[in-house]
Amino acid sequence: MDILLVASAFNSLSQRVCAELSDLGHRVDVVLAGKGPDTVRRAVRDRHPELVIAPMLRTALPEDVWQQHTCLIVHPGPPGDRGPSSLDWAIAGQAAEWGVTVLQAEAAMDAGAVWASETFPVSPVGKSDLYRNEAADAALTAVHRAVRRYADGSYKPRPQSDPAIHGKVVWRDAFRQERRRIDWAADDTATVLRKLRGADSQPGVLDELLGREVFLHGGHPEDRLRGEPGELLATRAGAVCRATRDGAVWIPELRPRKNSGDPAPFRRPATHVLDPDLPERPAPLELPPDRRTWTDIRYRQHGDVGLVSFSFPGGAMSTGHCRRLLAAYRYALARPTRVLVLGGRRDFFSNGIHLNVIEAAPDPAEESWANLDAMDDLVEAVLRTTDRLVVAALGGNAAAGGVMLALAADEVWCRAGAVLNPHYRRMGLYGSEFWTYSLPRRVGAETARRLTEEARPVSAATAARTRLVDRLLPVPAQGFTAEVERLATELAATPDLGRRIAAKAAARRVHEEARPLAEYRKDELARMHALFFDPDAAYHTLRSDFVRKVPGGAR
Repeated sequence: MDILLVASAFNSLSQRVCAELSDLGHRVDVVLAGKGPDTVRRAVRDRHPELVIAPMLRTALPEDVWQQHTCLIVHPGPPGDRGPSSLDWAIAGQAAEWGVTVLQAEAAMDAGAVWASETFPVSPVGKSDLYRNEAADAALTAVHRAVRRYADGSYKPRPQSDPAIHGKVVWRDAFRQERRRIDWAADDTATVLRKLRGADSQPGVLDELLGREVFLHGGHPEDRLRGEPGELLATRAGAVCRATRDGAVWIPELRPRKNSGDPAPFRRPATHVLDPDLPERPAPLELPPDRRTWTDIRYRQHGDVGLVSFSFPGGAMSTGHCRRLLAAYRYALARPTRVLVLGGRRDFFSNGIHLNVIEAAPDPAEESWANLDAMDDLVEAVLRTTDRLVVAALGGNAAAGGVMLALAADEVWCRAGAVLNPHYRRMGLYGSEFWTYSLPRRVGAETARRLTEEARPVSAATAARTRLVDRLLPVPAQGFTAEVERLATELAATPDLGRRIAAKAAARRVHEEARPLAEYRKDELARMHALFFDPDAAYHTLRSDFVRKVPGGAR
């Protein structure tokens, strides 16, 4: 079937819908609604779709489009729920279960007939994490069901006047900053965390820190540090710790207001925005099991299995992130294990270099270069590990250098709902992270060329078929870590593991003799250096548009 996706941005859900529908043989095109209603009209007129689907839409479809074509809207709320802030209300109301509804577009917002719906558990995570995982899993189940029903031709969508839905109809207004505001003197830690997590990616919680109005992004509990409510207590790995009336929370990122005069009014590590005079309180890599505090990198060991887990906001890895993760990886290599797992947490694995930090740097070209060099150091360390088996465990999406980091491992395990973007083209880059070695070695030269030139999102299922991924884990996001640990323990106990490790070491020696890794790195970095330090290179405009959320921005 010819399907047109209309989206305000080609975000994670839109990419997953595109990839999975394409897997089923549908011919899928995408048009961005942010470019205006005439762009949508033109796309419909030129492509003659049999079905229009809007996976993520902030504006209404043109009336003539939905009157002349069947248009399905993916709404992140259960049947009867209406309004632009559905997930925000679910988190604020501490809902245990929520839903996704695929409904037909009509004049009234979210009031159309229901083609399909699916429920999902509301896990205690940030809104963006919930959206990319539990909500997205439910959305794809509902979208696939709706598409099958439409293709069948006999299904009659249920109008919301149906008694089973009508009694549940409720309009929920936009969840504005007045509701998000934190009263540091009165709100307990649980309330503060709920407010922070309900706005972790967008729009953030407006507050004042050190005399500046900023948006707070993300929140995690702290079990030991204490102070006066609202007081800043410490820093850790770019985050700031702030006291509540009965505890404290870690806030990883801040965003200056657009009218603040800050030349970089976008999300960045909190200490990059404030530069506070506070003590740095690092957490140990091996955190005791009774601790309830935030850290973005951890090491755990169970018998012959070591696990280096990490989680960076948005999957972006700055120069500092890469260097600290490399130090943790080297620490893990000094431990007596036979299997080493890299990753293993739910949500993003990695999206490569940190474009926001780069955009805010005094010299973005120099910071791009430093960031890429640090990323290459990390990937090379993984590639050169020959005394144990390394598994990259992707609990969520990965892109660009993040995919290549995963491919440096011996095995790649991936949650079935993840989406991979194994390319750099949409950011105007050639790419590095040893992709010219790792990608063709896994998928073959022709498939590597197609993946990097077409620059389309790849579903987890297609990644498995093309050998980008070795094992799919069809588990919910909340169960991913436990499943990885179980499978890694099984792998460490396999009788032929010693033979596999020896064969891996021998293969690395053969590859090194044929062409040293240093040559791959040198050639890739030469191309990247030329792009980074060319002020007219498209990369600089594409990066700025992406970071500053210019409609139609890349990646």
